[in-house]
Amino acid sequence: MQVTTTALFRKFCSAVLAIVALSAAASPLFAQANEADFSLFPNPKFISCLGSDPQAQVKVTRGNLNDTLVITGSGFKPRLAFDMFTTQRSNLLSDGTANPNFTNFGLAWYQSDLEADEGGNINAKIETILLDQIFGFDAEVNPAKFVNTFHVGFWFNNPNDANVDGCVFDVTHPTPFNGEHKAGPNAMMSVPDAKTKLGPLCTNRNTGTKPPSCNP
Repeated sequence: MQVTTTALFRKFCSAVLAIVALSAAASPLFAQANEADFSLFPNPKFISCLGSDPQAQVKVTRGNLNDTLVITGSGFKPRLAFDMFTTQRSNLLSDGTANPNFTNFGLAWYQSDLEADEGGNINAKIETILLDQIFGFDAEVNPAKFVNTFHVGFWFNNPNDANVDGCVFDVTHPTPFNGEHKAGPNAMMSVPDAKTKLGPLCTNRNTGTKPPSCNP
């Protein structure tokens, strides 16, 4: 029986398509997103000293040379000041409740100062490397050991602001989360993805690794 060139070509295309389909079905990768939009959640211990109804939203847009992060907030006390960081870990679970097994934030990266206006609103914008690729490393310790900071959060700039209205914070033991290294506690924080446990600045998640990782 004679097989035509057209028939052979069709068989070849079908085989290629089948391989592609099987690869796609087996792939543990998520599609890279050009935008990430997520909420920050208040630290349960310090809700009452943040304001009447503290809310914060973060939107990150991917760019060619760097990314743009815009943070907006409302319901804060007027003129309350904060310091925003990206961090390796969150102190919250995926539902916004406190993580009972939390130990520390890991690597933290100072990104911006924040301050509520007279109406209790927060608006700030930064441009830097954020989505999927944000990382830091210490070349003196281990130049091959890089650490991603896929979480976003902010801290009370003044420790005294976290020791009023029912909040209790030992102001004699400030945290290092401001330029003077004399900040208050964490105020609001992003939460990890329920399945991968990765922070929201990772959009290109790889569940084929253990633990899940982020593809830059």
